[in-house]
Amino acid sequence: MVGFVFYLFGVLVTLAMCGMAAWSDFRGFRIPNIVSLVILGAFVVAYGVLFLTGQNDVMFLSVTSHLSAAAIVLALSGFLFALKQLGAGDSKFATVIALWVGLPGLVPFLFYMAMSGGVVAALSLVLKKWKPVKNPPEGSWIAKAQEGHPSVPYGIALAIGALAAFLFQGYLSPEKWSEMF
Repeated sequence: MVGFVFYLFGVLVTLAMCGMAAWSDFRGFRIPNIVSLVILGAFVVAYGVLFLTGQNDVMFLSVTSHLSAAAIVLALSGFLFALKQLGAGDSKFATVIALWVGLPGLVPFLFYMAMSGGVVAALSLVLKKWKPVKNPPEGSWIAKAQEGHPSVPYGIALAIGALAAFLFQGYLSPEKWSEMF
């Protein structure tokens, strides 16, 4: 029971941080470092407590799978950051989400992230062309898009990809939770 409480708390904190990252990126193209640190901490605590209670194999994969997924995303997002195609906050955020989902959850994470990123990019083009919002908040994605800036708040896409991967992995599944009791 103790393991489940720590696990569920970690999942809920991570999803809350995803929402915070998406909102922050939407409002000002910034994902604070604390978001990634809290998500990292939530994973370490959840995995650690389940490991100590002997339940980590119920909800999580091997530590190698989780670390490998994070390493892959860090390498790819670091490369995109070097090319100035992705922000540093996006890179850190994507890496800690990959740590949570492991290798099997990486494909749904990247797929849904890419699909929702395409939708956000398309909305940016619509905003640029038609400028439908009068007096958007200064510095926000809407304001920048209507001014013609090519930036896209990818934190929104990363958060949607994270939610999809969590669903795919069964992290929000009561049926899978029941295996912990």
